[in-house]
Amino acid sequence: MHDPRFDRLAELLVSHSTRLEKGEHLLIESFDAPDPFISALIRAARARGANPHAAMRSTRVLRTLVDGADEAQIATWADIDEHRMKAMDAYIGVRGSANASEMASVDESSMSLFGRRYQKPVHFEERVKRTKWCVLRWPTPSMAQLAGMSTDEFEDFYFRVCCLDYGRMAGAAAALEKRMKEADRVHIIGPGETDLRFSIKDIPAVACCGEMNIPDGEVFTSPVRDSVEGVVAFNTATIYHGVPFENVRLRFEKGRIVESSATVGADRLEEIFDADEGARFIGEFAIGFHPHILHPMKDILFDEKIAGSFHFTPGQAYEEADNGNRSEIHWDLVCIQRPDFGGGEIRFDDETIRRDGLFVVDDLLDLNPDRLG
Repeated sequence: MHDPRFDRLAELLVSHSTRLEKGEHLLIESFDAPDPFISALIRAARARGANPHAAMRSTRVLRTLVDGADEAQIATWADIDEHRMKAMDAYIGVRGSANASEMASVDESSMSLFGRRYQKPVHFEERVKRTKWCVLRWPTPSMAQLAGMSTDEFEDFYFRVCCLDYGRMAGAAAALEKRMKEADRVHIIGPGETDLRFSIKDIPAVACCGEMNIPDGEVFTSPVRDSVEGVVAFNTATIYHGVPFENVRLRFEKGRIVESSATVGADRLEEIFDADEGARFIGEFAIGFHPHILHPMKDILFDEKIAGSFHFTPGQAYEEADNGNRSEIHWDLVCIQRPDFGGGEIRFDDETIRRDGLFVVDDLLDLNPDRLG
């Protein structure tokens, strides 16, 4: 049976997210997403006069390809996909998975090789920098389980979240983007000894309202690379490279992670942060505000947008808000500051802009859930 929600989401992706124009080439990369939705995307692209291309992937097959791969295999694979990406004007990545932990047992050296020789040239260097791109998850029973919902409940939640009025969100987010562009000193305090200070002076800020991610709802920048000092404790469980982590705590000196701990996944932290020199420095700081995303579900494309959250990202900086940090990793770690998660404050130049997850200054009130939702 045809699901009209597929058509609504497909239209949002080609009109708002990637702004497809006549004659442009679009690569649709599908990981375990249903064929009817990919077909809906193809039809929506053609309706705008664009040229759609599709690559159908399997996460389970990807795991087998990466685990134990040598450099020659990864390099050839990357050369082929980079050549195709260079011919594209736009990219939509639809990422579903029957098992969120599919990559968990892949050897870390294999994951590092894949990140360095495939992900970095094909995605970080080519797709991110040179195409109009958008990445989204696809709702699966595995995701519903992580969210603590039935499959039907989660699908309803997914389409409500993804098909939000992102134009309205963009209007409200402009004020936060402006404040972040003008700010120098950031001070974050909260439970778990969180007391973190850094500068964002002269680094661009970018409002994300449905262009590069669906769902969306954040403004990001990056700290001055060597300015980060103090401690941050993250209260949101996460999965990175298929491995679960909980209660990650980081301590910084002169921008560098000098101490790390976690209640789950602690034995893998140093491997990740030793991937390269940039892995111990922060490449992104962002404030999340999607009004319908309130609880973590171990899926970063949702969790980093949680209302009342911020995320702090070891690794690669985005070119749009570049602090010069380079790394093969980009690991978004999320802290929720609403009262039900322990509260906390964000201050710009000694002014509190958000307390216990709610914006408290007049120009940012429209970003609070009661207005944005």
